[in-house]
Amino acid sequence: VVPSAKLARVRRERAGAPVTVIRQRMFQPAAAATHNPNNDVEVQNAATDGISSIAWSPVAGSGGVNYIVAGSWDNQVRCWEVQTNGTTVAKAATSHSGPVLCTAWSSDGARVYTGSCDKTAKVWDLATNQAMQVAAHDAPIRSLFWVPDKNFLVTASWDKTIKYWDCKSQTPGLTLQLPERAYAVDVRGQLLVCATADRKVIVVNLSQPDRPFSQVQSPLKYQTRCVACFPDQRGFCLGSIEGRVAVHHVNKADDAKNFAFKCHRENNDIYPVDCIAFHPSFGTFATTGGDGTFNFWDKDSRQRLKAFSKANAPIPVGAFNRDGTIFGYAVSYNWSKGSEHYNPRTNHLLLHPVPETEIKSRNTKTKVLAQQGDAFFQEVGWG
Repeated sequence: VVPSAKLARVRRERAGAPVTVIRQRMFQPAAAATHNPNNDVEVQNAATDGISSIAWSPVAGSGGVNYIVAGSWDNQVRCWEVQTNGTTVAKAATSHSGPVLCTAWSSDGARVYTGSCDKTAKVWDLATNQAMQVAAHDAPIRSLFWVPDKNFLVTASWDKTIKYWDCKSQTPGLTLQLPERAYAVDVRGQLLVCATADRKVIVVNLSQPDRPFSQVQSPLKYQTRCVACFPDQRGFCLGSIEGRVAVHHVNKADDAKNFAFKCHRENNDIYPVDCIAFHPSFGTFATTGGDGTFNFWDKDSRQRLKAFSKANAPIPVGAFNRDGTIFGYAVSYNWSKGSEHYNPRTNHLLLHPVPETEIKSRNTKTKVLAQQGDAFFQEVGWG
């Protein structure tokens, strides 16, 4: 069990509490605001503490239903079936001995991988409702991903390592030492991107997982809060605690395409960008923030596609389902103001139906994302 004093520190670190003085105002909701101003579908009894991770199954269930899991600070991971009419049905739950920071599905949708502040990762078999430890670190596990092409589990931790596991052995097959704690990680195909506590960004080619492909300083001035790889694997987006997103390409020949933009700001108030999630088909993406809003963006045309109404609490995580027709997000306290401001009744999981008109690029050019990724690997010699 994580001691209360240590838990408070971990929560603040997870929230991206700044260590330097910046113009960041804490969340102050308007009196009339609600947790669901966009009238989205709410998943009932989602969590009794802050929601830190959500993930959708990559496989449809019988009749085209979706499955979603949420990990939270109450040590729980919960799974729901999302039916085609929008109804949600609780299916199962499992737990850790500490707060759950990350969740990921197996490629066949049969298992869920979970990482926790208890320094372990588990695999949860949904058919048997049994969970088994498959990985361990010397500090909380911040992120984890199942990589089907390589048939291994990737875990990233605040112990300054990334480890690779076959989920059979008690020891990792490989370990990559990081310069600092892993604050944000994403994996897409062969591309792994890790943003560390010292504002470094480590890019890894998973065909050579034990060494960095490149390491750069973050293009953003303040602490990294989130990272998301492009669907075509040519680059990534970084979000910071200072209400700013950087669009960055891996190939140096594409440096001219790099840029950054401000978001999740209201007048002089600046909020963290808590999460970035790419749409699975269109290459556009969503951001969620400490201001209680989420937005849809098109990086290629450099424009916002849709802004949504402001909720009365931060939105720490968001994710599109397998076909991009639903955007799931949590309206939940993000611990940026410490434990003294925590309210256990402010944790909600919402599902927003996504029509193409909201998320599809207004640029008439059509892109085939997978083919672009393959071509890119040949360009840079990733094999």
